Amino acid sequence: MQMKGKEAVFVVLMSGISLLALMFLAKATPHMAIFGTMVLIGGYAYYRTRDFKRIEAAMISGIREAIMPVLILLLIGMLIGVWQMSGTVATILSIGLDTISAQWFLPSVLLITMIVSSFTGSAFTTVGTVGVALFGIGMALGISPALAAGAIVSGALFGDKMSPLSDTTNFAPAVAGVKLFDHIRFMMGTTVPAFLITLILFTILGRSGQAADTTQIAEAQAALASRFNLSWLTLLAPILVAVLAFRRMPVLPTMLVGMFAGVLTAGFVQGNWNVTNWFGVMQAGFKSGVENETIAAVLDRGGLESMLWSVSLVLIALAFGGLLRELGVFQAIVDALLERLKSPGSSVLSVVLSSIGVNLLAGEQYLSILLPGQAFKQGFIDRGIDPRYLSRALEDGGTVINPLIPWGVSGAFFAATLGVPVLEYAPFAFFLWLSPIFSIILGYVKLGKQREAMRIAS
Repeated sequence: MQMKGKEAVFVVLMSGISLLALMFLAKATPHMAIFGTMVLIGGYAYYRTRDFKRIEAAMISGIREAIMPVLILLLIGMLIGVWQMSGTVATILSIGLDTISAQWFLPSVLLITMIVSSFTGSAFTTVGTVGVALFGIGMALGISPALAAGAIVSGALFGDKMSPLSDTTNFAPAVAGVKLFDHIRFMMGTTVPAFLITLILFTILGRSGQAADTTQIAEAQAALASRFNLSWLTLLAPILVAVLAFRRMPVLPTMLVGMFAGVLTAGFVQGNWNVTNWFGVMQAGFKSGVENETIAAVLDRGGLESMLWSVSLVLIALAFGGLLRELGVFQAIVDALLERLKSPGSSVLSVVLSSIGVNLLAGEQYLSILLPGQAFKQGFIDRGIDPRYLSRALEDGGTVINPLIPWGVSGAFFAATLGVPVLEYAPFAFFLWLSPIFSIILGYVKLGKQREAMRIAS
């Protein structure tokens, strides 16, 4: 279906108003807000096409793209439960409570998750494993859950954006026609200042907080020691996952190996050889039975069922994204932008805003890279703009923005895993906000200087 710019803008405005009204006025969940908006836009699509089968096929096509993310979400849910059962998370908690102070917690978390995500190339794996343990340490230290989640997500997205092992880090340059390591080096221009400012902000926020209650920490450690055999052996499973990820093993078998290693750890280290209990944990999550409420809140989680909230949201969001794509909304808006671009800097701005727009409407990280990348690639070539600006803008507007969208694949997963709603941690996910801002600024400054130098030379 061909749609012109004004009609596409009308559909986008109608979608935005519907989402906001349902979420903030009707107090609907993100699921119901997107479902209601999809019904509204679906009705408009039927009015335009009189072809319900086509509309249905578009939604199914959108859902088909979610199969891999859904499988990853379900496996990570099971992996979290298994690693809770094996004592992996408990051991990390105990080590963290011994070594990390409340004043240095936030910058420490940022750096730890940055390192882990850089080695694994996955924000999902980082948040679902080390992130859960670090979040528990923060709770025991009395750190605000929103601040802790903001630091965890910021550090996790560093690797998802910069690691050569990351899917999106490979995907963006492939779409833009740029070599992988040229893309990574070029992203340093926006990533380094964004990360340094984020580190400074979390250091200031951490130092301004109160000291942790040592009595609560001692009680938390006692609760962990009474329930688990805390041993370095429990860390073998996450180390194995990191090694396999570094060796570029596909994510699904990597998760399965990590799960199998966790089950063996539960048997050999914790003495739990109850196969029925293993499968129960994979299905419904781990129940620690500890009386300490703080520790129980951290340990009693995981399982396939814990991911169903996120999975259902992802499926609805991508069905809606498939409908919008069939209507030609994204392409019509991009075409309208291309006609109005006057400067190289505005080209970068348009890519960033388009990627953010796709994230908001479709909730999907890969679409937010693919659709703007395909649409703007020829325009960058025609204007003689270095394609690295395109690939960087796609990462800065696509990859790092998805966790800020409540119905985004990443946002839904992080909220469900950490137990902190997206709208609560989003104000403190500084790295995610700063990356696109620096991309836009450098687009205008650097390309503006190049354009002026070429004008003078001619």
